Amino acid sequence: MAPQLRGAGIVGIGSFAPQKILTNFDLEKIVDTSDEWIVTRSGIRERHIVEDGTAASDLALEASKRALECAGLPAEKIDCVICATITGDMPFPATSCLIQDGLGAASAAAFDLQAGCSGWVYSLAVGSHFVQMGTYDHVLIVGVDILSRFTDWTDRATCVLFGDGAGAVVLGPTAPGTGVLAASLGADGSGRELLKMEAGGSRLPASEETVRNGQHLIRMEGREVFKFAVRIMGEASIKALGMCGLTPEDVDLFVPHQANIRIIEAAAARLNLPDDKVFVNVQSYGNTSAASIPLALDEAYRLGRVKEGDVVVIVGFGAGLTWAAGVLKWTLPPV
Repeated sequence: MAPQLRGAGIVGIGSFAPQKILTNFDLEKIVDTSDEWIVTRSGIRERHIVEDGTAASDLALEASKRALECAGLPAEKIDCVICATITGDMPFPATSCLIQDGLGAASAAAFDLQAGCSGWVYSLAVGSHFVQMGTYDHVLIVGVDILSRFTDWTDRATCVLFGDGAGAVVLGPTAPGTGVLAASLGADGSGRELLKMEAGGSRLPASEETVRNGQHLIRMEGREVFKFAVRIMGEASIKALGMCGLTPEDVDLFVPHQANIRIIEAAAARLNLPDDKVFVNVQSYGNTSAASIPLALDEAYRLGRVKEGDVVVIVGFGAGLTWAAGVLKWTLPPV
């Protein structure tokens, strides 16, 4: 009989968002839109936006320090740093290396993982395997994005959606059967044209022409992405629950990617979950991409919405197209 793997659970959590807030009323002054139009279609009322000179690693470091403080661990105890981002400080080196150095986690391995808004759940799945197998004892999983730097502020359909932020957790050994119970990951590259930033890579390197054409900005086929998200969020969540012998009736809290209130409501309905089992903060942050789920998870924890032993489902979707769902048995004691 194979030995039972140890658990890999969240032993520390933290998040950070810039102080500057951009409200829907602020957006009314720069693009043809209205607070009513934005709230009706997305549920978003405001979003946090970085100041000039701030980079992804700056937000990530603040969230990581808070996660380490919550865990009661010095940076020297971190064995690996995984950063999920699509808006890193630069194409290379990896933003995770900047986080590792900024924390003083000198002996930690470090790498970035890019799966769009699904990236943090992907990273959590990878990091949990490291801990479960005994490869590492403590893994820092960071999700950070600064989408405001790549937003077309003349496009009323997309500029109202995005915000900036970071969230982080420390994974550590827990009792078997606790922590990360399952993860369901998926991708469909045929949908790559639906959500993209086409310039800046090896296919279309940066040039005066690409900048002039706005090809370094986010482009999204909103209607098609919406239809995909409504379908996949519920499907992926049900699959992940089935992988660990659970059903939607076992869920204590549902923490989805905070992209759009209508998508969240549709996913919750698919799982037949009441409002008190669904965590929503999209109204205050907008879509923060890879930061979305850990930022929401941290807020839910600090508001007392989740307690030890609770079954928590997290799920996201993003560019690629990608999707990822995870099931956790919560391991952090109350704040």
